Amino acid sequence: MTPTQHGDSHDLLDLLDRLERYYDAVPRSGARAEDFGPLTLFVREGEGWPYYARPALGHSGAVSADDVARVRARQRELGVPESFEWVAENTPALRDAVERAGLVVHEHPLMVLDPDVPLPDVPLPGAPLPGATGRADGVAVRIVGPDDPVLPSALAVPRLAFADAGTRVGAAGRAELDEAVRNSVGDGSVEAAAQRIRAGLGRVAAAVEGGVALCAGQHQPVDGVSEIVGVGTLPAARRRGLGLAVTAALVADARSRGAGTVFLSAGDDDVARIYARLGFRRAATALIAEPAE
Repeated sequence: MTPTQHGDSHDLLDLLDRLERYYDAVPRSGARAEDFGPLTLFVREGEGWPYYARPALGHSGAVSADDVARVRARQRELGVPESFEWVAENTPALRDAVERAGLVVHEHPLMVLDPDVPLPDVPLPGAPLPGATGRADGVAVRIVGPDDPVLPSALAVPRLAFADAGTRVGAAGRAELDEAVRNSVGDGSVEAAAQRIRAGLGRVAAAVEGGVALCAGQHQPVDGVSEIVGVGTLPAARRRGLGLAVTAALVADARSRGAGTVFLSAGDDDVARIYARLGFRRAATALIAEPAE
């Protein structure tokens, strides 16, 4: 091994250790942790996306299919998704255990933006989405505060995006987004997100047109590390560069708040190529295990 290779290996191990500590720390601000030996189950307290089970921080022993089965039984008891998330390179043996327990594993490129990589300028489109109301002179990308009237649509639009996964232009547009926002009124999710923003636990960015978020995402800073999550574009507004613009805004905000490590998990290789245009590089593989459909 050459010195350069040794340095690269050391850097990767250091990065993987930071990510492991981050993945364990982030859920603890909004969930309780239940101990299952080699595994930890995070159970969300209050409104928001449900959490998952993952390897227990610092556990270096084996993980069995029976360990996974015990966690799945608890997840069913709680009525939460039977989901497990981990980094393949950190816990390579877990994949065999979850597959023997009957779960299906999905691979996602885990990508990192090195701190010395400058962000390119990301141009925004000027043409409005058909059917948009209000100003039609282009899109503005901004950080969304806890009292910003755009926050409800910024939280709703990724849900529509993930329901129609991929990068192709889809059918869901402003009417579907308006309905999703109306359905979220009164369920507590907007206020829960606002509280996290006020507490510094999460930051939201959105591409806004006519007073509505057409694309939005978040980053979650902890101890100099931040993950960009939930970047989703309204299906009818895809192929306009909005996802890149929102991601760039989130990176800039994370860096301004002291994050030296900024990373994300891409949905697939096609999405990873989009993030590579911002300078993200693949560093590892994020794995998600869940029951077969």
